[in-house]
Amino acid sequence: MEAYNNLLKLESFISATQQFEALVVYLASQGACLEQHGNIEQYLQTAGNELLRRLLQGHLDHRATHERPRQSVTGADGIRRTYCRQSVPRRLATVFGEVTVTRHAYQKRGHHSLYPMDQELNLSADKYSDGLRQRVAIESSKSSFDETVRSIAFNTGGAVPKRQSMQLVTKAAIDFEAFYQTRADQKESTSNLLVITTDAKGIVMHKEDLRETTKQAVAKQQHKLKSRLSPGEKANRKRMARVASVYTTPCFERTPEQIIRSNKAHNVKRPSITNKRIWASVERSSEQVIQEAMEEAIRRDPDQQRDWVVLVDGETSQLASIEAELKAQSLGATVIVDFIHVLEYLWKAARCFYSLDTDEIEQWVKGRGLKILQGKCVDVAAGMRRRATVEGLSQDRRKAVDTCANYLQKYRDYLKYDRYLEKGYPIATGVIEGACRHLINDRLGITGARWRLSSAEAILKIRSIRSSGDFEAYWEFHKKNERVRNHTSLYAKSQLLEAA
Repeated sequence: MEAYNNLLKLESFISATQQFEALVVYLASQGACLEQHGNIEQYLQTAGNELLRRLLQGHLDHRATHERPRQSVTGADGIRRTYCRQSVPRRLATVFGEVTVTRHAYQKRGHHSLYPMDQELNLSADKYSDGLRQRVAIESSKSSFDETVRSIAFNTGGAVPKRQSMQLVTKAAIDFEAFYQTRADQKESTSNLLVITTDAKGIVMHKEDLRETTKQAVAKQQHKLKSRLSPGEKANRKRMARVASVYTTPCFERTPEQIIRSNKAHNVKRPSITNKRIWASVERSSEQVIQEAMEEAIRRDPDQQRDWVVLVDGETSQLASIEAELKAQSLGATVIVDFIHVLEYLWKAARCFYSLDTDEIEQWVKGRGLKILQGKCVDVAAGMRRRATVEGLSQDRRKAVDTCANYLQKYRDYLKYDRYLEKGYPIATGVIEGACRHLINDRLGITGARWRLSSAEAILKIRSIRSSGDFEAYWEFHKKNERVRNHTSLYAKSQLLEAA
C-alpha cells in the first residue's frame, strides 16, 4: 500500500493511476455485473491497453525529467555538439498505443543532432517500437500482410499500415546471415548421421523480379489465346527458391523387404531428428544456398568425424552443384537420390503395361521397387525395356518406360540402396519436402499472391528462423545490431566510454 501511495505522488504516473482507478470503479459497478464475461474481456483489452500505454508514457516522462544536460556530446565525426536543446519530442508507436518520447538534442550548426536518450532506449530510426516490430515480423510470417494489419489492430493497441508492415519485415530480417555466422564454433558432440538435403520451389513474382532467363522467356512467348493458356504453355511467372536443411539423426538399419512390405502392424518407430535447421532463399542462387548448407555441416562437424548424407530428388543442376561443392571443399559425403521419386517413375512405367490401377499393377511396382532397394536398378531398367519390346509397345506408348529406365541408368551411382540401408542411412527426402510446403507453399503460395523480391526474401528468412526454433535468440542479436547501426555508430568511442 505504501508503494502505491508513493506512486500516486509521482506526477508522471498520475494519468496511469487515474485510468487504473476508472477500471476498478467500472468493474465494481452494477452495470458491469450485468455484462457477459466476453464483454468484460473486450472492455479490459481496450481499457487495459490504454492503462499500459499510460504506464509506458509515465515511465518515459519520468526518465525525461531525470535526464541531465551534458556540456557536450561528441559524434563519430569528431565534432562536439555543445548546444543542448531540451524537451525535444518524438512519437513512438507501441503495442499499447502511441506515446511521446521527450529527450535532449545535442546540436552543432551544419551537423546532424545526437540524442543520447534514444541510444539508451535503443529506439529505431522509424517510429515503431521493438515490441510492435517483433509482432509484425511474427504475424506477417504466418499470414498475409492484410491479415497482419488486421491482427495487430485487433490484438494490440498499436496500428501498422500494410506498406509499413512490409518495410518492417524487410528490416527485421537484415541480420539473418550474420546471426548464423556467429555460430561458427558450435560443434555438435555426437556420432549420429549428419544429413544435408536441398530442394527448390517456385514463387510467383512480379515481372520485374524474375530471374533474367525467365524474363527472356516471358518476352519471347506467344500465347495462342489472350484470355488463358493453352495446353503445354507456361506462364513463366515464377522464380525458384532454393530450400536447404541440415539435421542430425541416428542410424536406422532396415532391409528392403521391411520397406516394401511395411504395414502398421510391423512398423518400427523411426529415430527422432534433432538440431534441425531449415532455410530458403529466392534471392540467392542455388549454388550459394548449397554452399551455405555445406558450411553449416562443416560448422557442426569440422573434422568430418561423422557420416555425411546428402539427400536430393535427382534434379540434374542440383546434383551438379552439390558434387562441385563437395569437390571444391574436399568433403566426403554419400549422395542419395530419393527413393520416393524413383517409385513415381515406376508407377508411370507400370501404366504402360496395365490399363487400370489394380492389385496386379501394384504388385509389379512393389516387385521392381524391391529389386531397386536390393541394388539391382540396372537389371530393372533392362527388364522393363525388354518387356516393352516383346509386347510391341509403340514409341508413344512406351515413353514412360524409357523415361524410367533412363532415370535408373543415369542415377545408378546414387541408387545403391542396399548399401545405404545396411549402414542405416535415410533414403527419402521427406524433411525437405515438408520444408518446401511449410516455408513456401503455406505462406508464399497464397492464391493470387505476387511477390516483390525483397518482401519474399524477408518472409522466407523470418519463417526459416522461426521454423528452426531460433527466433528469440535471433531477435536479441538483431536488437544489439540495431543499436550499433542506429546509435553507437554515431558517437565517438571516448564519448561512449564516458557515458558508461
